[in-house]
Amino acid sequence: MDSIDKLAEVFKEFPGIGARQARRFVYFLMSRNGDYSATLARQILELKKDISQCTDCFRFFVNKNSNSKVCEICNDVNADDSILMVLEKDSDLESVKKSRVYDGKYFLLGGLVSIVEKNTPSYVRINELKNKISNNKSIKEIILAFSLSPQGDHTDHYVRGEIKDLVEKSGIKVSSLGRGLSTGTELEYSDNETLKNALKNRQ
Repeated sequence: MDSIDKLAEVFKEFPGIGARQARRFVYFLMSRNGDYSATLARQILELKKDISQCTDCFRFFVNKNSNSKVCEICNDVNADDSILMVLEKDSDLESVKKSRVYDGKYFLLGGLVSIVEKNTPSYVRINELKNKISNNKSIKEIILAFSLSPQGDHTDHYVRGEIKDLVEKSGIKVSSLGRGLSTGTELEYSDNETLKNALKNRQ
């Protein structure tokens, strides 16, 4: 495997990128001068240095204060502590945040639960979610906000089952996004009005 193939394999690991697109990225980089590649490599290294993962919601954030372990959203005193939205990934959270239709707190599950896998993937933070619910007495509602796909529906069902005893004991309402979202829609690509309707019609 030569250097072109090796770099193409790296790009193929990116979400939604196939073999053809991966090779197009490689050829694009080869067509630019050396300064471009050097700048790209430097920016990637800087990204890893400047970014931290919030210990509360698990989103990645630009850490301007190296001593802080919690992101600005979790530290926001104006955010509604009584509502917790559970999402799959960072890009979903960013879409909801930019829509300005939700003012509660967030929790990133880390992925969707596969329908075919018998064992839950290790990156799904179900135990962390349970701990958050147990330790936060101000939560009144949990919104499960996953993409409307078979895997998203399966994850919704899985999470409900895992937190059932906790929410019943605490009287916490569990809701899911309404059908303002079309079936098969990825949450991160939804427009503001669609997200607004999905939240309004949650059930």
